[in-house]
Amino acid sequence: MHKKLFITILFITICGSGILYSPLRAVNPGHLPASLSPADFPEPRQAPFSSILPVDFPEPLQEQQSGTLLIKKCSDFAVTGTGSSDEWNKAGWVELDQQGPEISPCRTRVKVLYSETGIYFLFDCEDRVLTSTIKGDNMHIYTEDVVEVFLWTEESFPVYFEYELSPMNYELTIMVPNYNGSFLGWLPWNYEGDRKTRHETSVRGGRKESGSRVEGWMAEFFIPYRLLAPLPKVPPVSGTKWRANMYRIDYDKGTAHFAWQKTGRSFHEYNKYGTFLFE
Repeated sequence: MHKKLFITILFITICGSGILYSPLRAVNPGHLPASLSPADFPEPRQAPFSSILPVDFPEPLQEQQSGTLLIKKCSDFAVTGTGSSDEWNKAGWVELDQQGPEISPCRTRVKVLYSETGIYFLFDCEDRVLTSTIKGDNMHIYTEDVVEVFLWTEESFPVYFEYELSPMNYELTIMVPNYNGSFLGWLPWNYEGDRKTRHETSVRGGRKESGSRVEGWMAEFFIPYRLLAPLPKVPPVSGTKWRANMYRIDYDKGTAHFAWQKTGRSFHEYNKYGTFLFE
């Protein structure tokens, strides 16, 4: 009874804001609810393994304390896929840790900024081979190379925003109600104008096509606050705290998962997320 009442209230809360979503269920092992296991699904496609020269990371990493990341404020800027804006100089790099099941020799780092209108992310991913055959938005891009961001703006409200982007610049944009590990993703309605993300990707050391041998790729994207409605504490102000996590999945050889804050068998273990503290 309590579960049905919670879901009913949650649905009314989301729809009452003028936002409507259509369902999408995640099936990557990093996305599985507790009732499912990776054995319930076929193995993801894998790319061949090859060697490349390592990419140097000369810039200092962003200072962090106990899973808390200070998010610097910026002016709005153009998203190019290369991190070329001078505004990115305000943020330091955050390196993502690997959490298996396979261990990759590659590294992943991220920068985060926020403005009056939204939040910006810049992922820099060392890579060997691009695995990205899916051509279309809101598809199962997490079964191939991908970066992901989860934004849980209020701990008393178990609904969070999930964003994914592939090397080919295809996105997955969903709101996720999660009741004790039972969850679904919902696609945005009226996804246009100032509610749309801005996103671009770039590749270095090779061609921007699946199967290409490369040295790495970058993903740069902007998530407007209007897309996050009706989540609480949006937009953030100085001192606002959101729970959040940042991930990457790479399929060069097996499946390598990278995470800012390590989770267990699912990326949806939101109680293990870190904290964004807005400057």
